[in-house]
Amino acid sequence: MTRSTRERIIDEALRLFAERGYSATSVAEIEAASGLSPGAGGLYRHFKSKYEVLAAAVNEHATRTRVQIAETLAEATTADTSADIEERLVHLCKAGLAKVREESELTRVFFRDLSQFPELVTIVREGLLQPVFDAITTWFRAQPEYTEADVDWPAIGAVLGGSVVHYRLFEETVGEAPGRAERDRFIAAWVRLALGLLPSPAVQTIA
Repeated sequence: MTRSTRERIIDEALRLFAERGYSATSVAEIEAASGLSPGAGGLYRHFKSKYEVLAAAVNEHATRTRVQIAETLAEATTADTSADIEERLVHLCKAGLAKVREESELTRVFFRDLSQFPELVTIVREGLLQPVFDAITTWFRAQPEYTEADVDWPAIGAVLGGSVVHYRLFEETVGEAPGRAERDRFIAAWVRLALGLLPSPAVQTIA
């Protein structure tokens, strides 16, 4: 699918912001990366400023995430629970890691540059991060095995969701997995902790 000029500007700007930082990226560099003549003002035919490009990227990614999360939540309420609970947990964790990876550029910009733009921080928090935590909370509440579990689900969602966000962010910024725990080991540990929330005293965990 061919991207429009506007889409190219947003995508390439976000990539450059993630790699170099917002302040260190010039409009001319964004234009060059987008296939426009650098310094010729092509970006300004679509956006008023570099900030407006950043704001557009944040808003569009947040909107996309809200749609994806809404679809996930809808599926969670009608999901087939015939699969083993461990298999469902593995799928949930993998889906979370994939979502954070999909938004890795925006996440890096968020933690490095957005403190100077509190209005954009709010959009990322409410449109991207919090929906991930809410989706995990809703998923657990929809699973019959956890019906009788007496836990603070929003807090659990923050802990389990936060670990997924941290895992991908750590990989992106440090260059290796936190604790040098490769992806499969992280998923196994995440599932084992989640199984510990089951109300049954006898819980069979994965190796």
